[in-house]
Amino acid sequence: MSQLANIKQNIDTIIGADELMERIRAGKKLRIKLGVDPTRPDLTFGHLVVFNKMKQFQDMGHDCILLIGDYTATIGDPSGRSDTRPVLTEDEVRANAETYLEQAFKILDEDRTIVRYNSEWFNEMSFGDTLNLARKMTVARMLERDDFAKRHASNSPISIVEFLYPLVQGYDSVMLESDVELGGTDQLFNMLVGRQLQKDAGQPEQAVITMPLLVGLDGVKKMSKSYDNYISFNHTAKDMFGRIMSISDETMWDYYRLLLLMDEERIEHHKSDHPMVAKKHLASSLVAMFYSLADAKHELEQFEQVFAKNQRPDDMPEFQWDSLSGGETTCPLLNLMAGTDLFPSKKECRRLVEQGAVKVNDESVSDPKAILDKPADELVIQGGKRKFFKVLG
Repeated sequence: MSQLANIKQNIDTIIGADELMERIRAGKKLRIKLGVDPTRPDLTFGHLVVFNKMKQFQDMGHDCILLIGDYTATIGDPSGRSDTRPVLTEDEVRANAETYLEQAFKILDEDRTIVRYNSEWFNEMSFGDTLNLARKMTVARMLERDDFAKRHASNSPISIVEFLYPLVQGYDSVMLESDVELGGTDQLFNMLVGRQLQKDAGQPEQAVITMPLLVGLDGVKKMSKSYDNYISFNHTAKDMFGRIMSISDETMWDYYRLLLLMDEERIEHHKSDHPMVAKKHLASSLVAMFYSLADAKHELEQFEQVFAKNQRPDDMPEFQWDSLSGGETTCPLLNLMAGTDLFPSKKECRRLVEQGAVKVNDESVSDPKAILDKPADELVIQGGKRKFFKVLG
């Protein structure tokens, strides 16, 4: 595949394409910028879409800069937000940044990735420097942003700090002298600010490439931990496989396209298979990407054992009765389930029980007030389709 075809694969928007191709034809080694704010400890498959594009540039021999926004994370990116993000402490940002790198190098080549932190320059700026940067943008221009415009129209608060965020992100491009900036479609405004600031600084303007936002497990909203519809780089092989298998048949093809970088001809080939077969292939391929072929094969076998053959999985978490019950000889089922931390909340445990989605030793239980006795040996509890655990007496 040619460089141009690689660059254009799966993109949503490219701005500055002509200048970019001129630099490529001139043999320039491009500086590719991808910024991530460590606002949460996990990267998700939504990030994988953009990391895949960075990896393509890396494989073409260009300089790829992973910018850790440790400074901007303390501000909070307002992109796509209807309210102000919570402020993180420096310790939280630092801890998240460390795990971001561990996760990023599951996709990117660590030896060929340049890692920078925007605190390198922003910690050195004076308040006067900040005011000079703020003069580069008008309030009217900021309100052209869709999310700002909506919040302003609805009288929702917008802090001055949030107004500064696009300028701060754009200034990163000046400091890195980037030729290309990558991001999701929700980052377009911020990246265009980078072009403007580079022009003001007398630098060649970066090309801007936006990637589609990956739809989450609900098949509606973009993948986000805030919506609990995500798959993270750090999910276990089991959870990763199970979550992928839960997506809709329609959503599956976007995952093939954006996460596996599969071309349309091969996607059409998989569409000729039964959807369940195609989804198992997708789940196996993605688990192998983050773990191994052996792990992917194991999770496929376990999935088929549980779902196709209606059997228990071979391996499941084990808990001691006394640690869940407080040493009592009887315990409410909901307390046992909630005490494992396998479920989001006790409310979710209750919902599963009331829906008849919980089994104790293969017997369905639908009473949320059910009390269980301490077993002589063990109990096997199933909550929903995928979660099994043992309680040892």
